[in-house]
Amino acid sequence: MRLLHLHTCVVAVLSCVCCVSVIAQSAGSLESRRKALNDLLAEHWEYRLRTSPLFASFIGDKRWNDQLDDYSQEAIDKNLRETQKFLDRFAAIDTAGFPEQEALNKILIVRDIRLELDGAKFKPWEMPVDQQNGIQISLPQMVNTLSFASVKDYEDYISRLRQMPRLLDQNIAQMRKGMSDHLMPPRYLLEKAAAQSNAIAIDAPEKSHFAEPFFKFPASITAADQKRLREAGLVAVKDSVLPAYVRFTAFIRDEYAPKGRSEPGIWALPDGAARYRFDVRHMTTTDLTPDEIHAIGLKQVDEIDAEMLAVAHKLGFNDLASLNEHIKSERRFYATSGQQVLDLYAGYAREMEPELPKLFGRLPKSKLAVIPMEVSRSKDAVPADYTSGTADGSRPGHINVNEWDPEHRLTLNIEAIAYHEGIPGHHLQLSIAQELTGQPAFRKYEGYTAFVEGWAFYAERLGKDVGRYHDPYSDYGRLENEMWRAIRLVIDTGVHEKHWSREQMVEYFHRYTAMDEPNVQSEVDRYIAWPGQALAYKLGQLKILELRQFAKEQLGDKFDIRAFHDEVLGDGALPLDVLDKRIRDWVATQKTNPTSSSIVSDSGKVGEE
Repeated sequence: MRLLHLHTCVVAVLSCVCCVSVIAQSAGSLESRRKALNDLLAEHWEYRLRTSPLFASFIGDKRWNDQLDDYSQEAIDKNLRETQKFLDRFAAIDTAGFPEQEALNKILIVRDIRLELDGAKFKPWEMPVDQQNGIQISLPQMVNTLSFASVKDYEDYISRLRQMPRLLDQNIAQMRKGMSDHLMPPRYLLEKAAAQSNAIAIDAPEKSHFAEPFFKFPASITAADQKRLREAGLVAVKDSVLPAYVRFTAFIRDEYAPKGRSEPGIWALPDGAARYRFDVRHMTTTDLTPDEIHAIGLKQVDEIDAEMLAVAHKLGFNDLASLNEHIKSERRFYATSGQQVLDLYAGYAREMEPELPKLFGRLPKSKLAVIPMEVSRSKDAVPADYTSGTADGSRPGHINVNEWDPEHRLTLNIEAIAYHEGIPGHHLQLSIAQELTGQPAFRKYEGYTAFVEGWAFYAERLGKDVGRYHDPYSDYGRLENEMWRAIRLVIDTGVHEKHWSREQMVEYFHRYTAMDEPNVQSEVDRYIAWPGQALAYKLGQLKILELRQFAKEQLGDKFDIRAFHDEVLGDGALPLDVLDKRIRDWVATQKTNPTSSSIVSDSGKVGEE
């Protein structure tokens, strides 16, 4: 019996030793796998910055500030090969046992890369230009996004000015391939793009937007250096930039635009139906079909129409048609100058700032500025858009205000757009994402359109929650914005799936809104040029509203609007399905372990539990 007992003890000891060894090996394997993922994420991010110097500069990384991107076919093909290699390496990492956020990092990066490779089969680089997108728009934007604080900043910028002919010529080469492959934007949109390019080409060097930095030197740069840099910069604009834009304009106007397609819908392109379904999946992060989205849009239009009618009755009008006609014909509802429009945006953003603690526990450190939009793109652009600042605070976020033709622009929806583009919309969400700690860099700059634009659209309603929209006509403008985004679901799918004409799109806008004519025209052209993008706003907003209502119903008196908003924004931009799971898991946790004792009602008023 004693021998048997000894044998049993020895076996038990050996078994324990083996268990410890297995646990140690498992732990070591887990840590090595976690390190492998984090290292690969860092490597991929570095590759992204190195191969896209303009993006690196945009986020404040100056290491490649003297370089421009490479749009040659050789560079595109090489990037696709490297991207496939990254995908294979990411897919091979086993995330079993990883912390939740690290496992999500792999899910998101694999999703992003697969989407990039899926889209490559449609050769988007062969259709790089229209009135909404293209090098003729993006290059001038450098002036407002680059840092001009040192001599090196200016020398790097001059280097880029000298390289612009190469970049414009590479785009021309890609467009010629697109012509051969019958990948052509609509002709009339290309004519607008040619006009945008020509507006840059015809400027005198010293009047060019590209020359502005050479007349705004910081005091820290000596007079001698200022003179040298100004002379070199103006020569680069005169001898490199402007001649390249002259060639670019002539190509689009004389060779490219005449061969543009006649139909507005993407269905007219090779594999048009597949292209649109990819665009819808990409922009909405959902599996909804165009027909399903069209039906959602029709339902939303009817519901918002009823809300607008109720406001019309309060304002003393029997129907929407008479109210809309009143708005269109009353001079007081239109702007009088570009400066007035700019001041309105700045005022609404400034007045919203003190209200933010009612809605958020966490606020961004980044500042917000309101500036005029670049003149070269303003005629065909939206009323305003947003450019994010840098994480280090060296550049504030910008609301870019369209000052073109102010006398024909209604001011009713400026308040809502100020909240959308600034705070609590894009500026707040994107700045908080950049300031996240403990997240890999790519998570801080994720740009899922349905989340980013859905949040900004949702933010327009938050002004109502804290008692803004004092003017009933401004509140009607907010509802006009709601209708505007619902209409997008109908006419984006209408033109690209159901073969609507441009005239049908314009007529649908006029039927349901009092939107000013410049905005109507630029909007329909935007949807034609950018299939699927306009769907993201309403679908993203509806998801956030759905999750907010779910949280309120589940948590009851424990619901805290600030905690909800912090949770929605706390991981940066997410695909809508991932956001849905995140919020539902958070609600389940809050039901058993609430983390906040300060309760904010859905009206935005603070109370104590």
